Amino acid sequence: MTWKVLMRHHWTAQVIAPAEDMPVPDAPVGRPAALLRAEFTVRRPVASAELLVTALGVYEFELNGQLAGDLVLAPGWTSYQHRHRFHRLDVTALLSQGVNAWGAHLADGWWRGRLGFGGGQFDIYGSQTGLLAELHVTYADGTRETFRTGPEWRSSDGPVTAAGLYEGEHHDARRERTGWSRAGFDDSAWAPVQVLDFDTTPLFEADSPPVRRIESLVPASITTTPHGHPLVDFGQNLTGRLRIRVHGEAGQVITLRHAEVLENGELCTRPLREAAATDRYTLRGEADGEEWEPRFTFHGFRYAELAGWPGELTPDDVTAQVLHSDLTRTGWFECSDPELNQLHDNIVWGMRGNVLDVPTDCPQRDERLGWTGDIQVFAPTASFLFDMRAFLRSWLRDLAADQSANEHGIPRIITPFLPLAVPGGLPTGGLAVAGWCDAAVIVPWVMYERYGDAGVLAEQYPSMRAWVDAVEHLTTPEERVWDKGFQLGDWLDPTAPADQPLQAMTPNALVATAYFARSAHVLARTAALLDRKDDAARYRALADAVRDAWRAHFHTGAGILEEETQTAYALALSFDLLTDADERRAAGDRLAALVAEHDHRIGTGFLGTPLICDALADTGHLGTAYRLLLQRSCPSWLYQVTMGATTIWERWDSMLPDGSINPGEMTSFNHYALGAIGDFLHRVVAGLAPAGPGYSRILVRPRPGGGLTYARAVHETPHGTAEVAWRLDGNELVVDVSVPPGTDATIDLPGTEPFSADAGTHTFRTPYRTVEEALTA
Repeated sequence: MTWKVLMRHHWTAQVIAPAEDMPVPDAPVGRPAALLRAEFTVRRPVASAELLVTALGVYEFELNGQLAGDLVLAPGWTSYQHRHRFHRLDVTALLSQGVNAWGAHLADGWWRGRLGFGGGQFDIYGSQTGLLAELHVTYADGTRETFRTGPEWRSSDGPVTAAGLYEGEHHDARRERTGWSRAGFDDSAWAPVQVLDFDTTPLFEADSPPVRRIESLVPASITTTPHGHPLVDFGQNLTGRLRIRVHGEAGQVITLRHAEVLENGELCTRPLREAAATDRYTLRGEADGEEWEPRFTFHGFRYAELAGWPGELTPDDVTAQVLHSDLTRTGWFECSDPELNQLHDNIVWGMRGNVLDVPTDCPQRDERLGWTGDIQVFAPTASFLFDMRAFLRSWLRDLAADQSANEHGIPRIITPFLPLAVPGGLPTGGLAVAGWCDAAVIVPWVMYERYGDAGVLAEQYPSMRAWVDAVEHLTTPEERVWDKGFQLGDWLDPTAPADQPLQAMTPNALVATAYFARSAHVLARTAALLDRKDDAARYRALADAVRDAWRAHFHTGAGILEEETQTAYALALSFDLLTDADERRAAGDRLAALVAEHDHRIGTGFLGTPLICDALADTGHLGTAYRLLLQRSCPSWLYQVTMGATTIWERWDSMLPDGSINPGEMTSFNHYALGAIGDFLHRVVAGLAPAGPGYSRILVRPRPGGGLTYARAVHETPHGTAEVAWRLDGNELVVDVSVPPGTDATIDLPGTEPFSADAGTHTFRTPYRTVEEALTA
């Protein structure tokens, strides 16, 4: 794929703002949304019309009473000071010859709404909202005319009396301005707009799929809370908002509250921290009923309480609108274990909930930020499940832009960057954090591996190199162990106390130095691919030096580590810090023993979890990997499934075995990081992996185990559909394979020597014994 060139535009329009500035709210509600409008005359029959539009804030645009496009929360969230999107919409069908009207709802969004944890901050990017739009009309006779936002526009308040991403939206339908975006509306009482002095240099045409309404879910059940309010369960934790259809008296207020879980039959809102997640709708009293959906907020929820509902709430009255970036699904998995299938569904839904324009950590509480560590570990799984090329490419451009603003070349641990403080009060701006900042190197490399386009490496190379150089400067040529500064470490490992998520079993210096070696190694390979020979040699030598330092400080010899944790061994094996075959064998044996000693329960946090099953399988402990994967006691992946999870949790025990909610502040029920195990399901359980960049060659390497009798993975590669489906048929393993055109495959089946297969469909059979049978033979 050739990446789209970022399109700039010479703007002749002006940024207009509502007439009245709004102060920062002193209550847990957002500011009101404004209405902006103007009229213009189309002089001849129209051949085509194109709207170029963006906002300081978020907007919904209308032409002649109809919505222009189907974008949600546009223009989305980027590092606005460096990169600010505009969208180009075809609006030919919305125009007519004569007088036309156009206008927009305008709200704070990410631009000046509250962002961040601990109460968050307002006005991070600016203190005023604004709208910028140009309408380019081509007439049937070939002539052209452009209409623009400017001082002739008018502004007013509207029905949205408060809107915030965390707070929710309040809509008073009695304040709706009927016909406000149609020609002939009387706006004489409206105020003139302000014209803002705005530098359009950062504006670029959108390079990532927009947020849309992707799906509509009906209630799975409707019950009543102990307090007597209607309670809707959609059966699925999701990111989005409600759409209601209601009949009632004017002035009746319906309060919509959202939560991911219940406690004692009521919404459990404590995990939301300071996010109110509350929408309110005041009826205007239409005899035929009225329909409403918020415009300028979203929530993470499975359950919704609708207090004040007039009459009986029925399943026809409410739906959940699922929102996220409009990504194309590219990967599927299934197997013979229903709970493992549910885990995979949870991984998919967890991802869907956290790709609302930015790869976020969670969609529900007062956070929803682009934490780099989460996508760093999840990128391989994400790239299998959905086409992430444009989405991640855009985000990496933000990461590089934010990084370039740091004089030390250190990526921000949150992108888009916000000036917040992490636990302990340290600012996020200049922190060099292993596993998080390493996203600058590892995510581009994953994209190259999965999509085969070296262009992403070329574009991100300065960012990749700046990060490795920054870590190099934090150490010395004599001592390459990275043991200084703040680290998040193996965040939220299972032993971390509820109120101390940083307290991990694996020492931070071990983790940080391992990541230093990994990123230096990836950078050396990248430099070689880009024919930067001097850099390749330099970073190869650096990677070797860091690996040697890691071994000297954390390896006692013979494959045994100073700190014996599951994460320590997973890092040592997966990052090739132990290269001697005997050492790797011993380390794998010791890792398997640690897992067995822990009753085959997981002992890793965010950074160890994606690696541990591969580390076991690659060192001859496939049976242990399966026992860990299929464990159902807490902590484990399937424990969440047995507790009714429909997305991946932030903590292994976000819900405790007795059904109560973990008391820690970090207690999200929709965090995809621990779902990075999905990549193991695709590559090892089902056996479908790339053997060359962008699946230019396919690796078919299924490794049955754990009592599974069937597994299947399908992926839409850049070359076409690849599929591996295996089943046990008596004492035979039967493998059906589809190899895309223009590629070939390496077939590596248990007990056989690898061989090649050309493009096409194939079926292979081989004698097969389970791991248990092989051990007792």
